[in-house]
Amino acid sequence: MNQFSDHLSITTPEIPDSPFIHVSVLSQEIIDGLAISPGGHYLDATVGSGGHSRLILGAFPDVRITAIDRDSQAIAAAASNLAEFGPERVRFWQGNFADYPGQKAEFRGIIADLGVSSPQFDLPERGFSFRHEASLDMRMDQTQSLTAAEIINHWSQTALADLFYQYGEERRSRSIAKRIVQQRPFETTTQLAEAIAYSVPPKYRYGRIHPATRVFQALRIAVNEELSSLEKFLDRSPNWLQPGGRIGIISFHSLEDRIVKHHFRDSAILKVITKKPIIPEPEEQSKNPRSRSAKLRFALKNEE
Repeated sequence: MNQFSDHLSITTPEIPDSPFIHVSVLSQEIIDGLAISPGGHYLDATVGSGGHSRLILGAFPDVRITAIDRDSQAIAAAASNLAEFGPERVRFWQGNFADYPGQKAEFRGIIADLGVSSPQFDLPERGFSFRHEASLDMRMDQTQSLTAAEIINHWSQTALADLFYQYGEERRSRSIAKRIVQQRPFETTTQLAEAIAYSVPPKYRYGRIHPATRVFQALRIAVNEELSSLEKFLDRSPNWLQPGGRIGIISFHSLEDRIVKHHFRDSAILKVITKKPIIPEPEEQSKNPRSRSAKLRFALKNEE
Protein backbone atom coordinates (compact mmCIF):
# COMPACT_ATOMS: atom_id res chain seq x y z
CA MET A 1 0.00 0.00 0.00
CA ASN A 2 1.30 3.48 -0.87
CA GLN A 3 1.78 5.79 2.07
CA PHE A 4 1.92 9.55 1.56
CA SER A 5 3.14 12.00 4.18
CA ASP A 6 3.31 15.79 3.93
CA HIS A 7 5.41 15.80 7.08
CA LEU A 8 8.74 14.46 8.24
CA SER A 9 7.29 12.86 11.37
CA ILE A 10 7.21 9.33 10.00
CA THR A 11 8.08 6.27 12.06
CA THR A 12 11.70 5.21 11.71
CA PRO A 13 12.02 1.41 11.58
CA GLU A 14 14.75 -0.39 13.42
CA ILE A 15 17.69 -1.03 11.08
CA PRO A 16 19.96 -3.78 12.40
CA ASP A 17 23.72 -3.99 11.87
CA SER A 18 24.18 -0.88 9.71
CA PRO A 19 22.60 2.53 9.09
CA PHE A 20 21.00 3.21 5.71
CA ILE A 21 23.79 5.25 4.13
CA HIS A 22 24.00 5.44 0.35
CA VAL A 23 26.70 7.26 -1.65
CA SER A 24 24.93 9.08 -4.48
CA VAL A 25 26.54 8.80 -7.90
CA LEU A 26 26.99 11.47 -10.58
CA SER A 27 25.86 14.12 -8.06
CA GLN A 28 27.39 17.17 -9.74
CA GLU A 29 26.25 15.96 -13.14
CA ILE A 30 22.67 15.60 -11.88
CA ILE A 31 22.70 19.14 -10.48
CA ASP A 32 24.22 20.61 -13.64
CA GLY A 33 21.76 18.76 -15.87
CA LEU A 34 18.68 19.80 -13.91
CA ALA A 35 19.47 23.52 -14.28
CA ILE A 36 17.72 24.17 -10.96
CA SER A 37 15.51 27.26 -10.78
CA PRO A 38 14.62 29.35 -7.70
CA GLY A 39 11.24 28.33 -6.32
CA GLY A 40 11.21 25.14 -8.36
CA HIS A 41 9.44 21.96 -7.27
CA TYR A 42 11.44 18.79 -8.03
CA LEU A 43 10.72 15.07 -7.86
CA ASP A 44 13.35 12.66 -6.55
CA ALA A 45 11.73 9.39 -7.60
CA THR A 46 14.27 7.17 -5.80
CA VAL A 47 15.34 9.21 -2.79
CA GLY A 48 17.48 6.56 -1.03
CA SER A 49 19.08 8.31 1.92
CA GLY A 50 18.54 11.73 0.35
CA GLY A 51 21.92 12.60 -1.19
CA HIS A 52 20.66 14.00 -4.47
CA SER A 53 17.70 15.70 -2.79
CA ARG A 54 20.02 17.48 -0.37
CA LEU A 55 21.99 18.97 -3.24
CA ILE A 56 18.83 20.12 -5.01
CA LEU A 57 17.46 21.70 -1.82
CA GLY A 58 20.79 23.42 -1.26
CA ALA A 59 20.69 25.20 -4.61
CA PHE A 60 18.14 27.84 -3.54
CA PRO A 61 16.35 28.47 -0.22
CA ASP A 62 12.88 28.19 -1.79
CA VAL A 63 13.34 24.97 -3.77
CA ARG A 64 10.97 22.13 -2.81
CA ILE A 65 11.26 18.34 -3.16
CA THR A 66 8.81 15.48 -3.37
CA ALA A 67 10.74 12.33 -2.44
CA ILE A 68 9.69 8.79 -3.35
CA ASP A 69 11.04 5.38 -2.40
CA ARG A 70 9.64 1.85 -2.18
CA ASP A 71 11.85 1.01 0.77
CA SER A 72 10.58 2.08 4.20
CA GLN A 73 14.15 2.09 5.54
CA ALA A 74 15.18 4.52 2.80
CA ILE A 75 12.24 6.81 3.53
CA ALA A 76 13.15 6.82 7.22
CA ALA A 77 16.82 7.58 6.49
CA ALA A 78 15.95 10.38 4.06
CA ALA A 79 13.47 11.89 6.52
CA SER A 80 16.22 12.04 9.13
CA ASN A 81 18.89 13.34 6.75
CA LEU A 82 16.64 16.04 5.27
CA ALA A 83 14.86 17.04 8.50
CA GLU A 84 16.63 20.42 8.65
CA PHE A 85 14.73 21.58 5.55
CA GLY A 86 11.35 21.10 7.23
CA PRO A 87 7.98 19.84 5.94
CA GLU A 88 7.43 23.05 3.96
CA ARG A 89 10.21 22.05 1.56
CA VAL A 90 10.22 18.23 1.66
CA ARG A 91 7.35 15.78 1.44
CA PHE A 92 7.48 12.00 1.14
CA TRP A 93 5.52 9.35 -0.70
CA GLN A 94 6.30 5.67 -0.11
CA GLY A 95 5.63 3.31 -2.98
CA ASN A 96 6.64 2.32 -6.51
CA PHE A 97 7.52 5.44 -8.51
CA ALA A 98 5.46 4.07 -11.40
CA ASP A 99 2.34 4.38 -9.22
CA TYR A 100 2.88 7.95 -8.04
CA PRO A 101 -0.30 9.99 -8.71
CA GLY A 102 1.51 12.88 -10.37
CA GLN A 103 -0.27 15.94 -11.74
CA LYS A 104 0.26 17.63 -15.09
CA ALA A 105 3.08 20.21 -15.01
CA GLU A 106 3.69 19.58 -11.30
CA PHE A 107 7.51 19.58 -11.37
CA ARG A 108 10.33 21.69 -12.74
CA GLY A 109 12.59 18.66 -12.79
CA ILE A 110 12.56 14.90 -12.15
CA ILE A 111 15.40 12.53 -11.27
CA ALA A 112 15.61 8.78 -10.68
CA ASP A 113 18.64 6.76 -9.57
CA LEU A 114 17.75 3.21 -10.55
CA GLY A 115 18.89 -0.11 -9.18
CA VAL A 116 19.83 -1.23 -5.68
CA SER A 117 21.27 1.14 -3.09
CA SER A 118 24.41 0.34 -1.15
CA PRO A 119 22.54 -0.40 2.11
CA GLN A 120 20.29 -2.88 0.34
CA PHE A 121 23.38 -4.71 -0.90
CA ASP A 122 25.27 -4.43 2.36
CA LEU A 123 22.55 -5.39 4.85
CA PRO A 124 22.74 -9.22 4.77
CA GLU A 125 19.14 -9.78 5.80
CA ARG A 126 17.86 -8.07 2.63
CA GLY A 127 19.15 -11.00 0.56
CA PHE A 128 20.38 -8.98 -2.42
CA SER A 129 23.99 -10.15 -2.28
CA PHE A 130 25.65 -13.56 -2.25
CA ARG A 131 28.58 -12.08 -0.30
CA HIS A 132 26.54 -12.73 2.85
CA GLU A 133 24.52 -15.76 3.89
CA ALA A 134 20.91 -14.66 4.09
CA SER A 135 17.40 -15.67 3.13
CA LEU A 136 16.53 -15.35 -0.55
CA ASP A 137 14.50 -12.18 -0.22
CA MET A 138 15.48 -9.28 -2.58
CA ARG A 139 12.32 -7.25 -1.99
CA MET A 140 12.72 -3.47 -2.12
CA ASP A 141 9.21 -3.17 -0.70
CA GLN A 142 9.17 -5.65 2.14
CA THR A 143 5.37 -5.64 2.34
CA GLN A 144 5.01 -7.46 -0.98
CA SER A 145 4.66 -11.24 -1.05
CA LEU A 146 6.90 -12.30 -3.96
CA THR A 147 10.48 -13.13 -2.95
CA ALA A 148 13.50 -14.58 -4.72
CA ALA A 149 12.94 -17.84 -2.81
CA GLU A 150 9.46 -18.16 -4.31
CA ILE A 151 10.87 -17.81 -7.83
CA ILE A 152 13.84 -20.13 -7.35
CA ASN A 153 11.91 -22.88 -5.60
CA HIS A 154 8.65 -22.87 -7.55
CA TRP A 155 9.13 -21.58 -11.10
CA SER A 156 9.61 -24.15 -13.86
CA GLN A 157 13.02 -24.89 -15.35
CA THR A 158 12.02 -23.21 -18.62
CA ALA A 159 10.73 -20.11 -16.85
CA LEU A 160 13.95 -19.82 -14.82
CA ALA A 161 16.13 -20.23 -17.91
CA ASP A 162 14.16 -17.54 -19.75
CA LEU A 163 14.39 -15.23 -16.74
CA PHE A 164 18.17 -15.60 -16.42
CA TYR A 165 18.65 -15.06 -20.14
CA GLN A 166 16.31 -12.10 -20.58
CA TYR A 167 16.95 -10.16 -17.37
CA GLY A 168 20.49 -11.33 -16.60
CA GLU A 169 21.75 -11.75 -20.15
CA GLU A 170 23.20 -15.03 -18.90
CA ARG A 171 24.37 -17.26 -21.79
CA ARG A 172 24.45 -20.38 -19.62
CA SER A 173 20.90 -19.89 -18.42
CA ARG A 174 19.69 -23.38 -19.37
CA SER A 175 22.41 -25.31 -17.55
CA ILE A 176 22.06 -23.07 -14.49
CA ALA A 177 18.28 -23.50 -14.41
CA LYS A 178 18.63 -27.27 -14.78
CA ARG A 179 20.97 -27.55 -11.80
CA ILE A 180 18.79 -25.29 -9.66
CA VAL A 181 15.70 -27.42 -10.32
CA GLN A 182 17.68 -30.60 -9.56
CA GLN A 183 18.97 -29.29 -6.23
CA ARG A 184 16.14 -27.17 -4.88
CA PRO A 185 14.75 -26.15 -2.49
CA PHE A 186 17.21 -23.39 -1.63
CA GLU A 187 16.96 -21.30 1.51
CA THR A 188 19.96 -18.96 1.41
CA THR A 189 21.85 -16.72 -0.98
CA THR A 190 25.11 -18.61 -0.50
CA GLN A 191 23.51 -21.99 -1.21
CA LEU A 192 22.15 -20.66 -4.48
CA ALA A 193 25.42 -18.96 -5.47
CA GLU A 194 27.35 -22.19 -4.89
CA ALA A 195 24.93 -24.21 -7.02
CA ILE A 196 25.23 -21.67 -9.82
CA ALA A 197 29.03 -21.72 -9.64
CA TYR A 198 29.13 -25.50 -10.01
CA SER A 199 26.75 -25.43 -12.99
CA VAL A 200 29.33 -23.66 -15.18
CA PRO A 201 32.70 -24.97 -16.46
CA PRO A 202 35.56 -24.63 -13.92
CA LYS A 203 37.35 -21.91 -15.90
CA TYR A 204 34.37 -19.59 -15.39
CA ARG A 205 34.12 -20.09 -11.62
CA TYR A 206 37.04 -17.89 -10.67
CA GLY A 207 36.85 -15.08 -13.20
CA ARG A 208 36.48 -11.36 -12.63
CA ILE A 209 32.70 -11.71 -12.33
CA HIS A 210 31.20 -14.36 -10.05
CA PRO A 211 29.04 -16.82 -12.02
CA ALA A 212 26.01 -15.94 -9.87
CA THR A 213 26.14 -12.20 -10.59
CA ARG A 214 23.83 -12.16 -13.62
CA VAL A 215 21.38 -14.64 -12.08
CA PHE A 216 21.07 -12.51 -8.95
CA GLN A 217 20.48 -9.45 -11.11
CA ALA A 218 17.73 -11.27 -13.00
CA LEU A 219 16.06 -12.41 -9.77
CA ARG A 220 16.16 -8.91 -8.29
CA ILE A 221 14.62 -7.41 -11.44
CA ALA A 222 11.85 -10.02 -11.45
CA VAL A 223 11.05 -9.76 -7.73
CA ASN A 224 10.71 -5.99 -7.93
CA GLU A 225 9.27 -5.76 -11.45
CA GLU A 226 11.97 -3.20 -12.14
CA LEU A 227 11.81 -3.03 -15.93
CA SER A 228 8.02 -2.91 -16.22
CA SER A 229 7.93 -0.27 -13.47
CA LEU A 230 10.55 1.79 -15.31
CA GLU A 231 8.57 1.55 -18.55
CA LYS A 232 5.41 2.75 -16.79
CA PHE A 233 7.27 5.55 -15.02
CA LEU A 234 8.81 6.80 -18.27
CA ASP A 235 5.43 6.69 -19.99
CA ARG A 236 3.80 8.82 -17.28
CA SER A 237 6.45 11.10 -15.76
CA PRO A 238 7.08 13.45 -18.73
CA ASN A 239 3.49 14.65 -18.31
CA TRP A 240 4.36 15.74 -14.75
CA LEU A 241 7.03 18.14 -16.04
CA GLN A 242 6.45 21.81 -16.62
CA PRO A 243 7.33 23.07 -20.13
CA GLY A 244 11.10 23.46 -20.23
CA GLY A 245 11.51 21.10 -17.27
CA ARG A 246 14.13 18.37 -17.29
CA ILE A 247 14.20 14.66 -16.45
CA GLY A 248 17.40 12.79 -15.61
CA ILE A 249 17.69 9.01 -15.16
CA ILE A 250 20.73 7.12 -13.83
CA SER A 251 20.83 3.46 -14.90
CA PHE A 252 23.24 0.69 -13.96
CA HIS A 253 22.90 -1.98 -16.63
CA SER A 254 22.20 -2.18 -20.34
CA LEU A 255 18.57 -3.29 -20.00
CA GLU A 256 17.66 -0.15 -18.03
CA ASP A 257 19.76 2.18 -20.17
CA ARG A 258 18.17 0.86 -23.37
CA ILE A 259 14.67 1.53 -22.02
CA VAL A 260 15.59 5.07 -20.95
CA LYS A 261 17.30 5.83 -24.27
CA HIS A 262 14.36 4.62 -26.35
CA HIS A 263 11.68 6.36 -24.26
CA PHE A 264 13.50 9.68 -24.39
CA ARG A 265 14.13 9.34 -28.13
CA ASP A 266 10.60 8.23 -29.02
CA SER A 267 8.69 10.65 -26.78
CA ALA A 268 6.53 13.23 -28.54
CA ILE A 269 7.01 15.76 -25.75
CA LEU A 270 10.68 15.32 -24.82
CA LYS A 271 13.88 16.51 -26.47
CA VAL A 272 17.03 14.49 -25.77
CA ILE A 273 19.82 16.55 -24.20
CA THR A 274 22.43 13.80 -23.83
CA LYS A 275 23.06 12.06 -27.16
CA LYS A 276 25.55 9.87 -25.32
CA PRO A 277 25.13 8.93 -21.65
CA ILE A 278 27.15 10.76 -19.03
CA ILE A 279 29.41 8.45 -17.02
CA PRO A 280 31.31 9.11 -13.77
CA GLU A 281 34.73 10.72 -13.92
CA PRO A 282 37.70 8.45 -13.14
CA GLU A 283 38.09 10.06 -9.71
CA GLU A 284 34.52 9.16 -8.73
CA GLN A 285 34.92 5.63 -10.07
CA SER A 286 38.06 5.23 -7.99
CA LYS A 287 36.42 6.50 -4.80
CA ASN A 288 33.15 4.64 -5.37
CA PRO A 289 33.64 1.45 -7.45
CA ARG A 290 29.88 0.87 -7.58
CA SER A 291 29.58 3.99 -9.73
CA ARG A 292 31.51 2.44 -12.61
CA SER A 293 28.47 1.09 -14.41
CA ALA A 294 26.35 4.24 -13.94
CA LYS A 295 24.96 6.05 -16.99
CA LEU A 296 23.02 9.30 -16.86
CA ARG A 297 20.67 10.53 -19.57
CA PHE A 298 18.72 13.80 -19.65
CA ALA A 299 15.75 15.02 -21.66
CA LEU A 300 13.91 18.35 -21.81
CA LYS A 301 10.13 18.86 -21.87
CA ASN A 302 9.15 20.77 -25.01
CA GLU A 303 7.77 24.26 -24.56
CA GLU A 304 4.03 24.32 -25.16
